[in-house]
Amino acid sequence: MRDGGGAAVPPVPEHVMTMTSETPVPCLEVQGVSKTFRDGGQVVRALERVSFAAYPGEFITIIGPSGSGKSTLFNIITGLTEPDEGEIVLECGVVRRRAGRVGYMPQRDLLLPWRTVLNNVILGPELDGRSRREARRRARELLPLFGLEGFENAFPETLSGGMRQRAALLRTFLTDRDVLLLDEPFGALDALTRRELQRWLLGVWERFRKTILFITHDVEEAVYLADRVLVFSGRPGRIVKELRVDLPRPRQAISLLSEDLRRHEAELLAALEAANGNHVAGEGR
Repeated sequence: MRDGGGAAVPPVPEHVMTMTSETPVPCLEVQGVSKTFRDGGQVVRALERVSFAAYPGEFITIIGPSGSGKSTLFNIITGLTEPDEGEIVLECGVVRRRAGRVGYMPQRDLLLPWRTVLNNVILGPELDGRSRREARRRARELLPLFGLEGFENAFPETLSGGMRQRAALLRTFLTDRDVLLLDEPFGALDALTRRELQRWLLGVWERFRKTILFITHDVEEAVYLADRVLVFSGRPGRIVKELRVDLPRPRQAISLLSEDLRRHEAELLAALEAANGNHVAGEGR
């Protein structure tokens, strides 16, 4: 398949083909997406002809220099921003009104300080017009899995950073969307908490098999979590490398000193160094 400008959409990954006897259909396609921002007299080219496909149950990490348009891409996929060129294709086809069709967790947890944990995590179903009673029942079922049992009546200010992220992730899962976009959810956490939540997130993903797109600046995290890693260049953001991670799952048992893991990390670092070499100085989005 090709986008409107002739750029080829990547073929079905081999590891996805092994998951089913039928040719899988992408649950998300980004086709030739470009975006330019104008701020006064300044023109910033954020993205340039970005194309890739995500398949059901995949875990894709996205890594690249700061300001390379990764968060802008997420805003376009969610419908918060429109591209100048290209299209976003979901399972239902090309859609112009994308808001609410994917689950999205931005960099900040954005928990509402006046609502308890339970009332924060059911916000998505509430906004969808679903039964508040059913949403609370479903949330209570998942509180133990998300490490929040006993804290349903706590307010955000009383929670640790890790618990706030768990609450924000539960809120994202309760949107009941098949595709989840997570924008650096562990970036502000200390190393020990970050490692704990990485292992925990993999356990949750293995249970529900949502399609996850996950932005990170941490090379080790990018490899440890992903089926595939997409490397972005400096501005304007373009995909300059796709790395298929051939490490076995479940990953929780893999040593961080694994030779294979370190080999993937070295390959990513080389790609990032090349991408940084092409990075245009200045503030990005």
